[in-house]
Amino acid sequence: MSDFIVNYTTSKGLVLKLQTGLFINNEFVAGENTLNTINPATEQVICAVQAAEGKQVDAAVDAAEKAYEQVWSKTTPQERQRLMLKLAELIDRDAEELAWIETIDNGKAITFSRYADVKGIAKTLRYYAGYTDKIHGKTFGTPGALSYTLHEPIGVTAGIIPWNFPLVMLGWKLAPALATGNVVIIKTSELTPLSALKVATLIKEAGFPPGVVNIITGYGHLAGEALARHPKVGKIAFTGSTNVGRLILKAAAETNLKKVTLELGGKSPNIIFDDADLDKAIKWAHRGIFFNQGQICCAGSRIYVQEGIYDTFIQKFKQYTSKGVLGDPQKETTFQGPQISQQQLDRIIGYVNQGQKEGATLYHGGKRIGNKGYFIEPTIFTDVTSQMKIVQEEIFGPVVVIGKFKDEEDAIKLAHETTYGLAAAVFTENVTRAARISSRLQAGTVWVNCLLELEENTPFGGYRQSGIGRELGPYGLENYLQVKTVKINLNREA
Repeated sequence: MSDFIVNYTTSKGLVLKLQTGLFINNEFVAGENTLNTINPATEQVICAVQAAEGKQVDAAVDAAEKAYEQVWSKTTPQERQRLMLKLAELIDRDAEELAWIETIDNGKAITFSRYADVKGIAKTLRYYAGYTDKIHGKTFGTPGALSYTLHEPIGVTAGIIPWNFPLVMLGWKLAPALATGNVVIIKTSELTPLSALKVATLIKEAGFPPGVVNIITGYGHLAGEALARHPKVGKIAFTGSTNVGRLILKAAAETNLKKVTLELGGKSPNIIFDDADLDKAIKWAHRGIFFNQGQICCAGSRIYVQEGIYDTFIQKFKQYTSKGVLGDPQKETTFQGPQISQQQLDRIIGYVNQGQKEGATLYHGGKRIGNKGYFIEPTIFTDVTSQMKIVQEEIFGPVVVIGKFKDEEDAIKLAHETTYGLAAAVFTENVTRAARISSRLQAGTVWVNCLLELEENTPFGGYRQSGIGRELGPYGLENYLQVKTVKINLNREA
């Protein structure tokens, strides 16, 4: 294992032991090639990690299949629960190290790495650990016959996780798969592999049998496509862009018709009525778009304000936005860190330029900060129309567009002028209006007087081109199970 460990010292003097191998069959092994992972705050290489291609994907799948057939399918629910809880304990023990790994590899502020990411994966593991011994079918009694259902694991499953919340998304894929008795292969993003590989060391320490969990890193068009097309993988869960989601769905359709769940892009509307608590709405709206550098699929990136309070809102929103601390994510006071990569930074700046060309008003921000690190100012556009690219397309950065509406019907119309349907928000003090609007919005999650509130006990997923299926809550278990009907003849004649 030591051959794949690299030491990295943070600006605070903390020495991190970074695992760089592929975790297959409870061992860290070499890949076909290596790839560099970059600190987005400094643009410096952190280390080189092993990169999987088809050969390593085959090895991970074979290890998982063997583990399922020989060990995991015979493991009791209580033992699965014990192992999951042990893993959560180890994550708690190494929480500070995990948070720092996430911050240097992803660029998110250290305070958010601690409370959102590290605590998030531990909570998800504990939540689903409680379900291991509560998965059961139903019985149907009729004269002369007995029928019942069995809810059985699929066997070999896979998850492809994104770069924006590596630890959180690892938990969302790993926990329900293990709770339902499946084995799993996780492919990390090539941009942020380090925190998941640290968790891999804890999986081994917790005592999971070899092959039950395999964690690999590699490029999407090599390792990701190999997983999506693998005939022995019975289910794949993907979080990422809508375009890549289409490719995964196509790959599954062209091979073994594996079960697919997709959590994809969004362009979520945030509707603020004139009876809302304006100061609270501004704080939530700010969090809703600028948290995690705007790199959130369900970010409230389209704000619609009722026309009577529009001018006041944009003035106060700009003032509040100006107070946010942008800079070194290793500082405790930082709110906004760098974007994930040069490519993402260039993409965001391209949208800023496009918005101005199309006639939108650049009300605030829009400029790169400094000459080291992928930093960009929080950006506000006003005077937008629904036809503009900055209104229609997911930017995945700290860029928000603000428009106005007249009444409820106008707000609903504007909210639905997009192909997405991941989330939406409504701010109003009128509970009847809140319920009425929530029932009409075509979105998988509707927040009322808040934004980005995600908990492990409530389902998350999208309408329309924001995805297929749900993760989290009891709904998240359904994707990892298949239902079998058993009918027993008691006394019927043929």
